[in-house]
Amino acid sequence: MTPRPGRSTFQLKFFFAAISAAVLALAVAGVLFATSMRRQMDQRIEATLVVEARLAADLLAAATTQTTVPALDAEADRIGELIGARVTLIAPDGTVVGDSFETLDDVAAMENHGRRPEVLEAGAHGVGRSRRFSDTIKLDMLYVAVPVRHPAVGFVRVALPLTDVRHQLQTVLTATLTALGLALLGGAAIAWVFSTRIGQRVRLIAGIAERYQRGDLTPPHLGFGDDELGTVARALDASVQEVGRRLDEQARDRTRMEAILSGMVEGVIVVDAQGRLQLVNDAARQMLKLDDPAIGRPYVETIRLPAIVELVAAVLSGRTPEALQFSPPRDPARTIIARAAPSSGAAAYGLILVLHDITDLRRADQIRRDFVANVSHELRTPLTAIRGYVEALSEGDATADESQTFLEIIARHTQRMERLVKDLLRLARLDAGQETLDLAACETRGLADAVVADLAPEAAARRQRLEVAVAAPADLVRGDPAKLHDALRNLVANAITYAPEGTVIRIGAALEDGRVALSVADEGPGIPEEDLSRVFERFYRVDKSRARDPGGTGLGLAIVKHLVELHGGTVRAENRAEGGARFVVTLPLA
Repeated sequence: MTPRPGRSTFQLKFFFAAISAAVLALAVAGVLFATSMRRQMDQRIEATLVVEARLAADLLAAATTQTTVPALDAEADRIGELIGARVTLIAPDGTVVGDSFETLDDVAAMENHGRRPEVLEAGAHGVGRSRRFSDTIKLDMLYVAVPVRHPAVGFVRVALPLTDVRHQLQTVLTATLTALGLALLGGAAIAWVFSTRIGQRVRLIAGIAERYQRGDLTPPHLGFGDDELGTVARALDASVQEVGRRLDEQARDRTRMEAILSGMVEGVIVVDAQGRLQLVNDAARQMLKLDDPAIGRPYVETIRLPAIVELVAAVLSGRTPEALQFSPPRDPARTIIARAAPSSGAAAYGLILVLHDITDLRRADQIRRDFVANVSHELRTPLTAIRGYVEALSEGDATADESQTFLEIIARHTQRMERLVKDLLRLARLDAGQETLDLAACETRGLADAVVADLAPEAAARRQRLEVAVAAPADLVRGDPAKLHDALRNLVANAITYAPEGTVIRIGAALEDGRVALSVADEGPGIPEEDLSRVFERFYRVDKSRARDPGGTGLGLAIVKHLVELHGGTVRAENRAEGGARFVVTLPLA
């Protein structure tokens, strides 16, 4: 990891901290050492001067015969040269009688030293010490005086210039500073080595952290070390891995939940305790026609149905409202039931709104009701006729011709009831999947010719002409011949029933999008647009008049639809541009 410009790295900070600590430690040690050495040097120099002063006193004590000033001054010079220090001989009355630094004339001119501090102290305690500026030689001096047993000399004073003392101390301090400098360089080198190693580890940890920040949670393969830094790094890495694992689990759970919600036919809407929209699945968007739900915003900005607003408000206030049934304003033909319940059993966590689209159930219920009504009507009409004619026959007043007519009518209505029951049973088998297919390659012209042969009498009775046209690529179709015959026969019979007399009914076969399209077209009035999608419902007739009885059961087109779908095909009704209706069945090629 490269540090950003203008920002000091952890390594430099650590290095400067270590160097600062080393400099501080060495400075304190140097000051303490210098102070101690100076004190020890002073004590040693003073002790040396004391010894030298006593040595000079002993030498004078042995030379008691020298009592004249010239002789004593010469003796002072000799002793000073011997011990390497200034030697001053002082008479008991304080008169200077000899000095190794001064000439004989100068000695005579020196002032009385009887009141010098070191002389007074030597007289009182045996040894006197003093540091002061010497007016004679104009230097700072260290003086040590001791009494002496001599007839002409009372005290011997030994002095050493403080410049010599400082020179000795300077030598020691120079050596000390040199040692401290070398120690500082060594410490700096050691600090740099350790800071480099620690900096590398910190950069390694920082690089891993940046990789984690980018979303790459791959565990590192490098060690973090066994010290506290490594312990912290391992703990943080373990925490990140645990967080990553939990995030992965949450992502998987969320993906699973989204997949479940997307696959649900029920609409699901989640609202938090503050009324903000949290989730809307695809089914809910389709039911309520929501184009772009504002997730994270108040739900009333997206769902503006007063009934749902009241339902949600009731749940958030802690009540348990009943299920709500409504029709969306944008799609009033649909019927939806909404139920709301608090999340986790408490409204403090928000609520879940579940929408059930019961439009198909309502439609199915309505179809069932219509089916029952239609079956009842279809059965009641022939039963009423049969009952009436049976009563007329039972009275015995009818002639033979009338009785024969009545019996024919009863037989015709009985056959109609038989066809109705037969068609109902077949629809029931088709709905239950009990009809099986015996698949084979069927010739479309053969199917059409067989249907024409069956229905030719009915068409001739209405002066209608049946024409067949089969395109070469659509001469074969894969299916069950018997069931395809029934489907095509129902379509042609339906056309014969509703087409005007003296018209042409055309049966054709052609390729359409890679499939065989069987068509039946008539020249009748056609089918109203609103009825095109319902003509395949059971008992549904375009002509709503019950007075007109075309003779069919009203189930033929429903059976056609089931038979075609059983083959994996489709059937549709449409109006021809030149007039009349057209039914088209598409089936796979053979």
